[in-house]
Amino acid sequence: MSDSPPSPDGYPHFLTIPTRWKDNDIYGHVNNVEYYSYFDTVINEYLISAGGLDIHAGETIGVCAESHCSFLAAVAFPEAVQAGLRVGHLGSSSVRYEIGLFGPDHNPLAEGWFVHVFVNRESRRPDGIPDSIRSALEKLEVES
Repeated sequence: MSDSPPSPDGYPHFLTIPTRWKDNDIYGHVNNVEYYSYFDTVINEYLISAGGLDIHAGETIGVCAESHCSFLAAVAFPEAVQAGLRVGHLGSSSVRYEIGLFGPDHNPLAEGWFVHVFVNRESRRPDGIPDSIRSALEKLEVES
């Protein structure tokens, strides 16, 4: 992540996420906790659609080990958020996703990261990243 505001050009995958009425807080903008939900949504949408993650019965699941968000601008219902996704680091059992959230005019709203460790569903011990998921994640890798 750099010191300059994120640009949509730096993210190979995007998902449009509509804001919901309940996302707004008393101050009239989307509450900060919802930004983490948008991170989780773009990541898991990609893992399911591109990597074949079976969230219900898969032997391996991803659990969050670390997350961070820098808030850059406010957004409010009914605006949509453009969530950009890339992979900053791909290890043997973990991945660091980098996420950029953008508003209707491609203005940066937030940027952050989210680290998944892939673990065995039953034992919760680290497992290797399944081949289909690794292949999908490799398509999102960028130079750090």
